[in-house]
Amino acid sequence: MERFIEQFTHYLLVEKGLAQNTIDSYRRDLISYFKFLKKYEIASIEDTNRSHIIAYLLSLKNNGRATTTISRNLASIRAFYQFLVRDRFIEKDPSQNLESPKIDKRLPKVLTVEQVEILLNMPDINTPAGIRDRAMLELLYATGIRVSELVALNVDDLNLTMGFLKCIGKGAKERIVPLGSMAIKSIKSYLDSARGKLLKRTVEEALFVNHHGKRLTRQGFWKIIKKYAKMASIETQITPHTLRHSFATHLLENGADLRSVQEMLGHADISTTQIYTHITRSKLKEVYSKAHPRA
Repeated sequence: MERFIEQFTHYLLVEKGLAQNTIDSYRRDLISYFKFLKKYEIASIEDTNRSHIIAYLLSLKNNGRATTTISRNLASIRAFYQFLVRDRFIEKDPSQNLESPKIDKRLPKVLTVEQVEILLNMPDINTPAGIRDRAMLELLYATGIRVSELVALNVDDLNLTMGFLKCIGKGAKERIVPLGSMAIKSIKSYLDSARGKLLKRTVEEALFVNHHGKRLTRQGFWKIIKKYAKMASIETQITPHTLRHSFATHLLENGADLRSVQEMLGHADISTTQIYTHITRSKLKEVYSKAHPRA
């Protein structure tokens, strides 16, 4: 069965153009599924059926796995079987018509405009690392791009004169995102006075580099934003997506239309973007209850 994983992941990379992180997620889910099958001495993928998939999903539930994890595992298994049918390794798809468990959409944590302001002012702009950190935070809040997209940026992806950047999102889809004046100012400062010092004479196409002069990683950025959140005494739980969520919410609160926000976030489906309208509605209710004399 393991050889099918390799063929499947190759298909995801070459034909579907998925990001490596997404492919790794598929691989982990399928390895877990195969380990479960081996316990029941099922040696061939052709011998699996609908009841095996259901039993596996129930085992995840009984082990306390979150609904989102179970749903993601089913999506991985379903995509795998569809690939096998498509390439005629098997005749029937046993995952067909299996329903995903219902997931309660949790509203993402967002910062207030005041909290964002405090956070962006935390880096010490008298040091190269501080200038870089300020530029990264400003860029994230100005564009709403994902952290994976941030660390993947190259210097050539910027057009500071025209005020936009080019980034490659999920599914290798390219999009153009506008930059605000504060972000442009911070990035220029970083390029002019900090990046060269961090590079230490090495050649690197990455926009944001670490103290070794190499491309900054997602884990590296995660540590950076956690540090500044602690310095700013922000009690809201900070994640790498916090500034992305805040970007979308603040745009909608100030009158941006949903389609434009969808385009900037790089969401394939507008239903993904619509979760932010729930946040703005709850904000309206809060304002109403405080402001209306008969609320």
